[in-house]
Amino acid sequence: MQQVAVCWLCESHEEEGHHFRHNYQCDNMAAVIEGNEESGFSGESGAARIQERLQKRHQARIEDAERRKEAKESHSVAEEKGEYFSIAFNRERACIEELLSSCSGAERAVVTEKLEEATTKTLQLQKFLNDSMQFLTQYELRQAQAALQKLQTSLSETKEEALPRKKFAFRTRTKATDKASAQDAHPLPRDEGTPAETGRTQVDGAAPAEQCGFSNMTSEFLTKTAEEIQKRDVLLTHLTNCKVHLFGSPSTLHLKHIDSCEILCGPVSSSVFVDNCRNSVLAFPCQQLRTHNTTDTQVYLHVTSRAIIEDCHGVSFAPFTWSYPTLEEDFTVSGLDRARNNWTQVDDFNWLAAGTPSPNWTVIPEADRKANWDS
Repeated sequence: MQQVAVCWLCESHEEEGHHFRHNYQCDNMAAVIEGNEESGFSGESGAARIQERLQKRHQARIEDAERRKEAKESHSVAEEKGEYFSIAFNRERACIEELLSSCSGAERAVVTEKLEEATTKTLQLQKFLNDSMQFLTQYELRQAQAALQKLQTSLSETKEEALPRKKFAFRTRTKATDKASAQDAHPLPRDEGTPAETGRTQVDGAAPAEQCGFSNMTSEFLTKTAEEIQKRDVLLTHLTNCKVHLFGSPSTLHLKHIDSCEILCGPVSSSVFVDNCRNSVLAFPCQQLRTHNTTDTQVYLHVTSRAIIEDCHGVSFAPFTWSYPTLEEDFTVSGLDRARNNWTQVDDFNWLAAGTPSPNWTVIPEADRKANWDS
């Protein structure tokens, strides 16, 4: 439908297609009238001034028409982008919701895989929203943020329902624990230079046979060699005021219920999971970091994907700086990219205010970063 415009001079109504031409004709007439009024005669001088005015008015009209065209095209592009965002956002949200729904009644391994995929897709959806903010209206932005918040809540609830966190309990007894009980009944002399972690680690029923690590210790200096942990899952749980050095390249690293500890680890080939950690210093390279329920903790990190925090406060990050003689060899074993470190790319699942940094994590100032790990 053609829009109708009003001429500035004669106030006639013209359709948009004729408006520019009509205004140009009226401009010419106005310039002639003004030139005659100022000069009082129609000589060469008056004609030159009239011609100059005509050119200026014509140029101004062209610029005005171009501005109108650009504004119209910009509005059209913004509408098209907004429409594309809405379609893509809702499609991806529906895909995530379907993944979460399919977790009901599925086997644990299947649920774990689906939740991993849902988590990754949710992070991608958050990034898509952040990248699209510039052309979204305030209403569209609020609607998308609310939908994303609801999705993240649903993800957490599904995770808690399908994969409840195991509570620490003395449930599983193995031959090793029976042997340890027998040794307690008839104690043998113990070498003071050897950490007595074997019995304590296996008493914790949460640790599978293929895992190694330390459990239920206070004020100890604990070490694992590369030969002990190479490509194995490492579990550290219920440690207080301990200093732990893990050399080599674990497959995964699990830290649970850590209080006032310093934990240094070689390159982890897949993921590091941190849960219920407080007032500690952690240092490790990994492919992915997931941190839950952690407070007042420093993380010296090398991560090749992105770090994730949830229900955390007072967590601070700096680049990984711990070093030991075989570190480069362990990086090769782990398969991690030595040149790729996204330690500042932290996604907070509890913070959806786009464009505003999360208050739950910070970067450690260079002057405050730990430089000497041997002290």
